[in-house]
Amino acid sequence: MTTADRDLVAALRAELAAIDPGRACDRAAERLGLGLVGLGAGGGGGDPVVARLAVRLERKPSGEAGSASEPPDPAFLDFPASPEHCRMAYLRGRFLARGSLSIAGGRTHLEFVVDPIEAPTLAGWLALAGLPASWRVRRGRGVVTWKSAEVVGLFLRRIGAGGALLELEARQVSRTLRGELNRVLNAESANLQRSVAAAGRQIAAIEALAGDGRLGQQPYVVRLVAEARRETPEATLTDLAERLSIHRSAVQRALDRLERLALDEVPSGP
Repeated sequence: MTTADRDLVAALRAELAAIDPGRACDRAAERLGLGLVGLGAGGGGGDPVVARLAVRLERKPSGEAGSASEPPDPAFLDFPASPEHCRMAYLRGRFLARGSLSIAGGRTHLEFVVDPIEAPTLAGWLALAGLPASWRVRRGRGVVTWKSAEVVGLFLRRIGAGGALLELEARQVSRTLRGELNRVLNAESANLQRSVAAAGRQIAAIEALAGDGRLGQQPYVVRLVAEARRETPEATLTDLAERLSIHRSAVQRALDRLERLALDEVPSGP
């Protein structure tokens, strides 16, 4: 990824880590997702973002909001039976602890690297939440993956990403537009090169036929097209057809005939 892409991913993670759940159940679920149960407020390994989040999750906010659900068991989350807010808090913690996001080259790739036993369970929970993902075991680790920018965006939005996600989506749209523009420009350039090469061959054939007198022996329409091509070498077949008030196919046949005739591939008569 470029430096700008890495900075954007870092900003997105920081934005998610700055979320302060108002419910005790959400804080407990997020701690489970972070894998901090039993580690205390000093947990979080070497990631300062996760470490600071761990400290905040240990604190009880003043005026804590009530919850319709009890905090999950400190060592277990019944994901299928949990409300949406607990599910998303858990997944937010899991992403911050075990997730990585890549947006290199305009391709969006998000994966969780977890224990092999957890991978099918996590994939099943994501499917239950309407976020189906693939999973596999890679070098002894379980890997749960999304490669769809649409699904990745939906996941990040549901776990609380805001401004950074908007910036990410704007960049993706910009990349798509630039890619489409480049494709169109490349196609137009290729068409122009083919047209220039064809016009060059046609004019060379016309000059050769005019030089040995065979051009004057051609049918009227062929001579008419040849003269128009000599006068406007840059004109397209459609331009020539409109100028001469004949069908485009007739212009194409006449020019093809002139090229073949210059190569002695057709008789000189009508």
